[in-house]
Amino acid sequence: MHELSIALSIVEGASEEASRHNGHRVEAVYLKLGQLSGVVKEALLFSYGLAAEGTRLEGSRLEIEDIPATVFCTRCDAERTLASIQQFCCPVCGIATPEVTRGRELLITGLELSE
Repeated sequence: MHELSIALSIVEGASEEASRHNGHRVEAVYLKLGQLSGVVKEALLFSYGLAAEGTRLEGSRLEIEDIPATVFCTRCDAERTLASIQQFCCPVCGIATPEVTRGRELLITGLELSE
């Protein structure tokens, strides 16, 4: 379960950033998680709780924004959200669309701090 190592990295990064802001307690960590990131959301949420124990993040929330898999369709000349990650085909015209534009994200986008 590599989600635990990811959760530990999130906790470490958030703790370091909170230290830069006078050691405030972290109430929430905001994360973008792409559908193609290879991370299981439920496992990450569970692991986050374990990783945060005994740190300034203990009891904080991990708020995850799901980012769908999006590709660029050359025929339509537009970005399209995949209907299924099992088929990289434009949901409008059906052409194969291997150019991924979104969906690989695993990014901390913000922290909610309290005194």
